[in-house]
Amino acid sequence: MVEFEQVRSHLGIEKGAVAIIGGGGKTTLLMTLANRLRAYGSVLVATSTHIFPPNGIPLRTSIEAPLKTGECVAVGTMTESQKLTAPKQEFDILEAFSDYLLIEADGARGLPLKAHAGYEPVIPKACGCVIAVVGMTGIGKPIRDTAHRPALYAKLLGVEEDTIVTPSHAAAVVRTYPGVTGVVLNQADTEKQRILAREAAKQLPFPVVIASLQANDPFFELWRNGTCWLS
Repeated sequence: MVEFEQVRSHLGIEKGAVAIIGGGGKTTLLMTLANRLRAYGSVLVATSTHIFPPNGIPLRTSIEAPLKTGECVAVGTMTESQKLTAPKQEFDILEAFSDYLLIEADGARGLPLKAHAGYEPVIPKACGCVIAVVGMTGIGKPIRDTAHRPALYAKLLGVEEDTIVTPSHAAAVVRTYPGVTGVVLNQADTEKQRILAREAAKQLPFPVVIASLQANDPFFELWRNGTCWLS
C-alpha cells in the first residue's frame, strides 16, 4: 500500500484550492482528502455545481474567520432538493480562510465515466490543482450504460454508444479534460480491475494514483508518464 503523504506529494496537493472532476468516486475522494488533510491544516469543502452534503462535516452558509488547524467545514447553500450548491462567497475569498479548499467541480450522476459538455467542468480560477477521477467499473461495459453524456463520450472517441469501453478509451477521454494536473483511477477493487487501471495509467501523461477509495487502505500504486513509480 502507498502512504497518503506519498499520494499528496505525487498529485501535487499543496495548500490552496483543489478541484475534483470526472466520474466515479469524486465525492469519496473529496471526503478522503478532507479527512486526511486535516493533519496538515484546516480544510474547507465546497462545490461549484451541486452535491449531496458531505456526511459528518459541519455545514455553514458562509465563512467569516480563518478555520483552526485540524478543523474541517463544508460551505455552501442548500437547495429545496437537499443538494449543496456553490457558496455565495467567491472561492478566492474562501481560500484565504483555510489551508486547503476542496471543490467538487463536476457531476456524473453516479456513473464511473464522464464526458463534458461545453460548460463543464466548473473549475474556479483559484484552483491550481485539478484531479480527474475515473471509475474502473466502467471499463468493459458499453458507453451508453457507463458514461455520463454517452453521446459526447462516444463522439470524442469516434465510436458508437454501444462500443465497449477499454482502458485506452478511458485514457483518451481523460486527456481531453481541461486543466488536469493528476488522475485517480478509482474502483480498482479487484486484481482484474487493477490490471485495467495499469493499462490506462500507461497512456496518461499525468501523475496517476490507482486506488480503491472505499477500502481502509485505499491507495495501491503511483504512476507517472506511463511508468509505475511506487506500489
